[in-house]
Amino acid sequence: MLTFVFSMNTTDKYLITGFSGFVSKHFIDYLENNKIHAQILGIDIHEMDFDISDYRNVSCQFEKVDLLNKLEVERIIHQFKPDYVLHLASFSSVALSWKKPVESFTNNTNIFLNLIDTIRLADFKCRILSIGSSEEYGNMESVDSHLMEEHTLHPISPYAVARVSQEMLSKVYVDSYNMDIIMTRSFNHIGTHQKEMFVIPSFARQLIALKNNGSEQKELTTGDTSIIRDFVDVRAVVEAYYLLFQKGKKGQIYNICSGFGTSLNDVIQKMATILNIHVTQKIDPNLVRPNDNKVIIGSNKKIKNDTGWENRFVLEQSLKDIIEYYEKRK
Repeated sequence: MLTFVFSMNTTDKYLITGFSGFVSKHFIDYLENNKIHAQILGIDIHEMDFDISDYRNVSCQFEKVDLLNKLEVERIIHQFKPDYVLHLASFSSVALSWKKPVESFTNNTNIFLNLIDTIRLADFKCRILSIGSSEEYGNMESVDSHLMEEHTLHPISPYAVARVSQEMLSKVYVDSYNMDIIMTRSFNHIGTHQKEMFVIPSFARQLIALKNNGSEQKELTTGDTSIIRDFVDVRAVVEAYYLLFQKGKKGQIYNICSGFGTSLNDVIQKMATILNIHVTQKIDPNLVRPNDNKVIIGSNKKIKNDTGWENRFVLEQSLKDIIEYYEKRK
């Protein structure tokens, strides 16, 4: 158990759940790089694999906490007294949610309910960012349409159902208890430090290995690469989160997306071009999900209007940065 000791004289205190994930690191980097002074307490069930000791504008501490443990959550909230809560903790893999649906639902819904109800009972005023997913929408009717926040939800995976449930709980607590909760539907965000269980870093590592194996025939094992996704750089995502804390409207839902759709096949070809290799693909049936959204492209008009957010990263640059990151780690 930690005693929370911070050196900076500031009232900006951020509690970040799911701290050991790649989004958390980029959020801290955003604060640091923009000289935004903050005190951060990170909590997670997993140990972090990045250093939090070298920041100058941000003071960080970490504690290993299970959000299903209500007594521990109560202790954290009462001791730390956050101004902002960035709720990143989740069972975030759609593919794994098919294999472990119970764990997916529990770790996407129950942990969130435990957190917000603890804050409610403490009568503690803070702004909470409930992170959801574009998977909540389900299949689009047309490739030419962009999903807006008012679009009817048709979740088609255990993960997506859990995310919709989290969002509905947020609305209940805003409407019934006047809690300050903002909801996002964050589209496929990509970037450095993302775990290799996710599709883009998996492609990057495989393609780098193919480049270096010396064989003329380079074959990449994939699932269904015809699906189209709206990829957005994690650095743009964390800027959106910060702006929502500052300018977002209580009880509102915001898409965080690029507004452009790219097939996984096109992503592979772009990455192969960056690496200057030619690859063929072999579909592994075990990597094809039982039911998958064929096309997901979002509209970011609402978050732009309310916060002034702009996506400043193009996909090609994001992919290049990811490849360079994994090349250094090989």
